[in-house]
Amino acid sequence: MTDWIPIVFVIFKVFVLGTGMFYAIKWHYDQGKKGRKKETRAVLRAGGTVAAVFVASLLGLGLVTFIVVRMLGMDLTFP
Repeated sequence: MTDWIPIVFVIFKVFVLGTGMFYAIKWHYDQGKKGRKKETRAVLRAGGTVAAVFVASLLGLGLVTFIVVRMLGMDLTFP
C-alpha cells in the first residue's frame, strides 16, 4: 500500500531541484550578460590563485598525513 510513497517523493524532489537548478543557471547567465564583465586576465589570475591554493593545501594535507602515519608506526611500503 505504501510502496508508492518513495517513488512520488523522489519524482517530486527531482522536479523541484531540476526547476530550481534551471532558474539558478538562467539567473547567473542573465547576470553575466548584464554588463558586469570581468576582464579575462583577472578571471584567469583568480582561477590560477584558487588552483595554486588547492594544490598547496593538498600537498600540505599529504605531508601532515605522512608525518602522522610515520609517528604511529604504520607501514608505508608498497607490496
